[in-house]
Amino acid sequence: MLPGPKNLITDVAGIKVGNGHDRGLLSGVTVILPDDPAVAAVDVRGGAPATRETDALDPTCLVEAVHGLVLSGGSVFGLDAASGVTHWLAEQGRGFSFRDQPHVCPVVPAACLFDLTNGGDKAWGAMPPYRELGRLACDAAGEDFAIGNAGAGLGALAGCYKGGLGSASVAAEGVTVGALIAVNAFGSPVVPGASVLWAAPYEQANELGGAGALHIPLSAATRSLTTGTKADLLASSDTAGQNTTIGVVATDAALTPAQAKRVAIMATDGMARALRPVHTPYDGDLLFALSTGAAGAAPPAPAELARIGAMAADAVARAIGRGVWEAETTGGWRSFREIHDI
Repeated sequence: MLPGPKNLITDVAGIKVGNGHDRGLLSGVTVILPDDPAVAAVDVRGGAPATRETDALDPTCLVEAVHGLVLSGGSVFGLDAASGVTHWLAEQGRGFSFRDQPHVCPVVPAACLFDLTNGGDKAWGAMPPYRELGRLACDAAGEDFAIGNAGAGLGALAGCYKGGLGSASVAAEGVTVGALIAVNAFGSPVVPGASVLWAAPYEQANELGGAGALHIPLSAATRSLTTGTKADLLASSDTAGQNTTIGVVATDAALTPAQAKRVAIMATDGMARALRPVHTPYDGDLLFALSTGAAGAAPPAPAELARIGAMAADAVARAIGRGVWEAETTGGWRSFREIHDI
């Protein structure tokens, strides 16, 4: 299994991604736009989620496909980004239509991370900017997009490190899987006492600097999170509750809603491979799963579904690693590469 040609979630046919952000605000929005309505599901693991329309993705509910997904900074204010995306899609005629209705109705689930106290200028007055940032992200959507300090990852933090937006893909036996993650975790992406990311064992094509698993001290795997220096570990108690890692996994396999839910559940394990601890009471960790069905086959058998879920979990770990690796020092928040002089 190797990365796709771009090593981005857009290696999955039928997916486009756009970023909209404001560097003065130090926050932004990332949108995922399937070319056609796509089967979707969600798995919520964190203790403090900020979401919109996620209940509609339950496989027992009526909605079987979405027209877009939104990842945003801004906490509860960022949920307004989905309104901007909804209106943009409706203007394009992309949504469900109903008899005698002049407007189509797009389905656009969303999740937000907390970046309100990262030092950016949040004095936006009566109207938060996220609706417009959502529209800007739609305008920018394409197969190529920036990672690191971009979109929903612009103002993100990861433990005591600068977080960011990361993406990765993998292809095997006619199926492509991709991941897109905004890393804003309470837990640390870095091995205690080492200059290496927890995601390093899953690295492909030197995407994380070529450190690899051999540089991880064996003792670190069982080392208590109550030991070591704070720089190795977590966000400070002063910033607890100002976190959340959110993202999307996508595949061109033709999944049913229930199968997409299983892939989301399996893929969430990639967060645990790249962040420690994860899914804490302070985080709103969440992962969407998206199926474009572009590979053209029937829904996979259980064994094939298990393989897709395993591919997705590794892609999530790599995307988290890339989000932190590609992040750049911003304000008082130092990047992984600067702290460790890499």
